[in-house]
Amino acid sequence: MSELSISVFVADRPYKLSVTSNEEELVRQAAVSVNEKMKSYSESYAFKDQQDLLAMVALEFATQALVHMKDKSEQIEIITNRLKNVEGILTVPK
Repeated sequence: MSELSISVFVADRPYKLSVTSNEEELVRQAAVSVNEKMKSYSESYAFKDQQDLLAMVALEFATQALVHMKDKSEQIEIITNRLKNVEGILTVPK
C-alpha cells in the first residue's frame, strides 16, 4: 500500500502524517473528533491551557478504547464457550 502525506489540525496546530489510503479518512475523522471533544470540554469546564484539554480528551478516548476491548474480549469468550458446547453436542463418542 502506498503512503500518503497528509496534514491534520489538532488543537489549532498542523500535524503532518504519513498514512495509507485506507487510514486517511479515519485519521481525518479522528482529528475532527478530538477537536470537537476539546471544544465541548472548553465550553463546559475551565481549563488553563490546551494541554489540559488534550489530556482530558486523551483520557476519555483511552477509557472508551479499553471498554471496547474488554467488551470484545468478553464477547469472544462467550462465542468460544458456545462453540465448545456445540462441538460437544456434535461429537460422537467412539
